[in-house]
Amino acid sequence: MSPPGEILELPLGLKRLSPAPPRAFASLADELAAFDAFGKATRRIIIGYQTPAARAEVPAFVNEFWTAKQRAANSLHEISYRACFKPQLPRFFIERLTQPGDVVYDPFMGRGTTPLEAALLGRVPYGCDVNPLSVVLTRPRLTPPTLEEIGKRLQEIDFCAEAEAPEDLLVFYHPETLKEIAALRHYLLERRARGLDPVDDWICLLALNRLTGHSPGFFSVYTLPPNQAVSVKSQRKINADRNQTPPRRNVPALILKKSRQLLRDCDSRLRSELATVAGKAVFATGLSAQTPAIPSESVKLVVTSPPFLDVVDYAGDNWLRCWFLGIDPKAVAITVPKKLEAWQAAMTAVFKELHRVLKPGGHVAFEVGEVRGGTIKLEETVLPCGLEAGLEPVLVLINDQKFTKTANCWGVDNNFKGTNTNRIVLFRKPQPTPGNSVPK
Repeated sequence: MSPPGEILELPLGLKRLSPAPPRAFASLADELAAFDAFGKATRRIIIGYQTPAARAEVPAFVNEFWTAKQRAANSLHEISYRACFKPQLPRFFIERLTQPGDVVYDPFMGRGTTPLEAALLGRVPYGCDVNPLSVVLTRPRLTPPTLEEIGKRLQEIDFCAEAEAPEDLLVFYHPETLKEIAALRHYLLERRARGLDPVDDWICLLALNRLTGHSPGFFSVYTLPPNQAVSVKSQRKINADRNQTPPRRNVPALILKKSRQLLRDCDSRLRSELATVAGKAVFATGLSAQTPAIPSESVKLVVTSPPFLDVVDYAGDNWLRCWFLGIDPKAVAITVPKKLEAWQAAMTAVFKELHRVLKPGGHVAFEVGEVRGGTIKLEETVLPCGLEAGLEPVLVLINDQKFTKTANCWGVDNNFKGTNTNRIVLFRKPQPTPGNSVPK
C-alpha cells in the first residue's frame, strides 16, 4: 500500500472508475463506513448467518461505491458476455487490497474482467473457468496488436476460401456472410493447430464477439443481446415475427471496426505496461475446485462471481461460439446447481482451493448478488462456506446499482427480478499461528 498523502499517477489508458482510495483509514471497514464520494452516507447493517456451532454476524456496508456509467472503464473491456460484472467492482478491491506486482485471481473468470483490470493496474492476472471460451476471450486483450497489424492480417486471409458451414446457420447470416465466417473459422482452426500469434488470437476474439447481436455492427441479422446465441428454432421465430431476412455483412470490415473501438484507449505505453505482466499470467481451463496450475500461497487477492444456482445456462448461451472454435459444447462440463444445498457444497469446495492458493493475509471478494426475485440472498449462504474452508469473514459490501441496457433488453427492472445490487462477501486468510492448519 502507498503511504498516506502520496500522490499516485493514474496509469495511461485507465479512467477513474471510483474515487482514489484514501490511505488514512485503519481498515477497509473504516473507509466504507465513512465513504460519501457520491453524495450519500453509508448505511451500516448486520447480516446474520448460521455456523455449525451457533448463529454469527458480520457487518455490511450499503452505498454507491463506484460509478454506474456504462463506459467509464478502459475500452479493452468492451466485449459482451452474459452475467458479467463491471470493471469497477474488481478495481475497487484491487486498489485497496493489493500492490503492483501482486497476483490477482478469478476462479470463475468468464470474459476476463478481473484478470484484465488487474493487468491494467500492474498486477499479475490469474484466471480459471471450466468454459474454454474464457481463455479465448481474455488472453488476447493482454497483448493487443495495433490496428495496422490487424488490418494487414485481415488482408492476408482468404475470406473467399471454400469451407463447410451448417446450412441451419443461414437463419442468422446472409449466404455470403456465412461464407466469410466459415472461411475465417477454417483459417483460425488451421492456425490454432500450430499456435496462434497475438494478431490471429485477437481476430479470433473479435469474431466471437461479433457472431450475433442486435445491431448492424454484428455479423448476424437482429437477434437477442450479444452475450448469447438463441437456438435455430428460436431465431426462425424472431425472423418471422420481425419479418426480417439476414442482410449482407462484411466480416473483415466489422472486425476492424470493433478493433478500433476496443483499442481507442490503447497506445504503445499501455501495451508496454501490459507486457510486463502478461508473460506472468496463468490461465486454466477446468474446475475451480481443482487448480494444480495455481501455486500454493501465490495469490494476494481473489475477486470473482460464481454461477448463481440455475439462473443462467452458460453452455446453452455459447453453442454458436463453440461451433466457431471447433469445440463440442456437450464436452464442456458446465454445471449450475439447482438446489441451494448443492450450490453451497460446490462453493465450499472452491473456497478450500482458494484457501490453498491464497497468501496468508490475502483476501477473497466473492460477489453473489440476489437471485429468485431477492428471496434468496446468497451472502447468508456463502458465509458458512468460506468459514468451513478456514477463511475469516471480514464484511459484506452492498453496492447499489442501476440495471444496464442489456438487462433492459430482457425486460428486467430494478426491484422486480434479477440482481438488484452487487453483494460482495469479503474473506481473509488468517496469518499462520500455532494450531492453524489447512482445511482438508
